[in-house]
Amino acid sequence: MKKRSSKQKVIRQYSPYIGMALLCCTMLSYLIFFHQNPAAAEPYPVQGFDVSHHQGNIDWKKISPQKYQFVYLKATEGGDYRDDKFQDYWLGAHEQNLNIGAYHFYRLCRDGEIQAQNFIQTVPNKPYALPPVIDLEYDSNCINTFTKDQLLKQIKIMHDRLHKHYGKQPIFYTSKNFYNIILVDQFKQTPIWIREYKESPDLKNKRPWTFWQRTNQGQIQGIPTTVDLNVFHGSEDDWKKFLEKNNIK
Repeated sequence: MKKRSSKQKVIRQYSPYIGMALLCCTMLSYLIFFHQNPAAAEPYPVQGFDVSHHQGNIDWKKISPQKYQFVYLKATEGGDYRDDKFQDYWLGAHEQNLNIGAYHFYRLCRDGEIQAQNFIQTVPNKPYALPPVIDLEYDSNCINTFTKDQLLKQIKIMHDRLHKHYGKQPIFYTSKNFYNIILVDQFKQTPIWIREYKESPDLKNKRPWTFWQRTNQGQIQGIPTTVDLNVFHGSEDDWKKFLEKNNIK
């Protein structure tokens, strides 16, 4: 049998102290991490998800409306595309008593009026529906073709058309990149749904966010693929007030 060296004996003798030191370091690292990332420690009781045809055939009966208080469905894109799963998803989610909303993937190169018409012709105007969402994302080809003012003008056209038609304040879904380049200090009454996977949302000029897409790698029973998971910024009472504000019945 091989003997331990004197050095090994010393380590064995003081191992309890080393263990305590490691434990203290671990706890300190934990506290530092969550202090720097408060959103990671804060509970968000109101959770939801968003889907498009990429999620395939969804078994809505397996999705709990108690666990997921809202779902947004992709309805349209640009001036003429309509998601071929939208109608089926809408019916399935409604039958499961989920709060449903629809979103439009905005194309920066298309007129806002044409895109608004595409959405309005596709998405029913129901009192139980959540506010419409306009998905605004960075597109290097289009964003470099038009000025910021030109882009904002067309976005406003669609925003205002949806607001008038549905009677609910539209929401902007966006990334920090697009927000910082185009939306900062604009549409101050429009709620922001921010996509951020690495850290908690922290918008420029301390603008509050309403929804946060935390990951695109979520797993939900009844959905065969990974899915985007989102949270609402507030308590359950805040969520009820949000629904009441938008006359959702």
